Amino acid sequence: MSRVAKIVASGAAALAAAVAISACGSQGVDVSTASPYHQGAVIFLDHCSGCHTLSVVGAEGSATSVQNRLRTNAPNFNFRAETVQQVLFAIENGGFSGQIMPENIVVGEQAQAVARFLTHYAGRDAPKTPTLPQTPS
Repeated sequence: MSRVAKIVASGAAALAAAVAISACGSQGVDVSTASPYHQGAVIFLDHCSGCHTLSVVGAEGSATSVQNRLRTNAPNFNFRAETVQQVLFAIENGGFSGQIMPENIVVGEQAQAVARFLTHYAGRDAPKTPTLPQTPS
């Protein structure tokens, strides 16, 4: 093999390795571009995934252990359901008490899109709590 061919082959191998490594652990947005929640998913991934966890966008920002938790580790939305009002309150006010979250990290239509997206996808992995049927008293 000539020297030029070896250089080209080595470069191609290095490029393939770099692509493979960069794909590890980065699921990306798993919401159809035709979905009304896609824009919110992209905004969430870009602005919120560093601190929050939500598998539908490949975000892994929450603490996995209470002992190792930092104040910057935010709620895991795989297990925590939210309402539009709760999400908008957190966005506008920098989270809830004791959390470190920038106020108004997104605003206007972007905030609305994130709120709608989270309301639809958050809490899907939450354990189901058994309930007893209510009887009239």
